[in-house]
Amino acid sequence: MKTEILLTELQFKAVRSSGAGGQNVNKVSSKVMLSFDVNQSLALTDEEKTLLKHKLASKLTNEQVLILACDEDRSQLKNKTIVTKRFLELLKSSLVVPKKRKPTKIPRAVIEKRIKAKRNLSEIKQNRRKPNF
Repeated sequence: MKTEILLTELQFKAVRSSGAGGQNVNKVSSKVMLSFDVNQSLALTDEEKTLLKHKLASKLTNEQVLILACDEDRSQLKNKTIVTKRFLELLKSSLVVPKKRKPTKIPRAVIEKRIKAKRNLSEIKQNRRKPNF
């Protein structure tokens, strides 16, 4: 993943924010919408693209475009920096490949302990039976 190239591929769009704020909300477009096309990206390899499509399937549109929004601050510039940081963190976390699990061998002492417990329980149950004369 090449971060410098990624940042040039991002598309930003300023939209009017919703919620409280009075006249400021009606006048100023402070909400920032970030869109990133996974298929057209030059900064990602083919393996990274498939990994992103798999892990971010619920966040991608039908055209494989990731859309993030931020309207936390009244400043458009701060919202832009927040959504960019959020985008980079999302990509880093989704590009992590999980380690393959290695099945461990059951230790001999554990197997012997289980067999001993079974034998002990068997003897207890045999002692409960009526004697056979």
